[in-house]
Amino acid sequence: MHVLIIGGGGFIGSRLAVEYRQQHSSSATTLTLFDRQFPEALKNDPGLECVPGDFGNPSHIDPLLEKKPDLIFHLAAIVSGEAEKNFDLGMQVNLKGSLHLLEKCRELGHQPRVVFASSCGIFGGEVDQVITENTAPKPRSSYGTQKAIVDLLMNDYSRRGFVDARCLRLPTITVRPGKPNAATSSFLSSIIREPLNGEKASYPVDPSSEFWILSPKQVVNNFIHAAALEATHIGDDRTINLPGLTVTVQHMIDCLEKVAGSEIAQLITHQPDAFLQSIVLTWPPHFNTQKADTLGFTADKDVTEIIRNYIQEENIKLSSL
Repeated sequence: MHVLIIGGGGFIGSRLAVEYRQQHSSSATTLTLFDRQFPEALKNDPGLECVPGDFGNPSHIDPLLEKKPDLIFHLAAIVSGEAEKNFDLGMQVNLKGSLHLLEKCRELGHQPRVVFASSCGIFGGEVDQVITENTAPKPRSSYGTQKAIVDLLMNDYSRRGFVDARCLRLPTITVRPGKPNAATSSFLSSIIREPLNGEKASYPVDPSSEFWILSPKQVVNNFIHAAALEATHIGDDRTINLPGLTVTVQHMIDCLEKVAGSEIAQLITHQPDAFLQSIVLTWPPHFNTQKADTLGFTADKDVTEIIRNYIQEENIKLSSL
């Protein structure tokens, strides 16, 4: 079994690599990671093959695809804010890179199973609507548009028998470790992560604004679960809206105060940002995930659980715990 994780050096990809190996410890499984750079822990892990490269450059990814991996996790992407500010880069990686991946698999003719990291950012417009599996994508960003197009391509290439894809439309992933990134939703992690590190943080929207979130732990679990599902169970439509939690920014702050104390929560302030608002406030926060629930995908219990898991995973010491 040869597994390729594209975007394997990122915080989700690296966690996915470790967790997948733990669950599939057979010596017959080869695990290859592809990304621009990798954490030292991954590079020094003898059980992982780390290959540096640019997903937007076909000459970098083709040698790995030509080895005909059985399973491909496709997590590579230019994130939402960066794709909005740099249209050409977003198109090159998010759309053209993904299309090249599909075309190369078609050329090689081995029909790999592909688990694609799509996004709930493909939806937009009426934020009060409840999104179902039958809701048409109406993205309000270049990132969302690129993801929606790849969803359609994954469906069609699966229909034609070129790949066996499943597209997981991810909620906003919270809490992301490390430093803030260029994603427009980055503040949803920052308002938890930075205060727990004793640093100030801000959010750009009204505190009553609602968002659809899922923890990194559950995202990884759902990726591995998707890889194990047979195509007959998923059906002709390979897109799946993952389950998550609908929460307000204020509720997240309240949960942080409950877990870590009022002094931590007081490090958070409201600083409106028109650019961020123009994107994130178009994302519907209410989803009916009956298909995902039936297929066995899972969400977090509540925000408090997300925060406590993050504290444990990052070994954060708080006097209130």
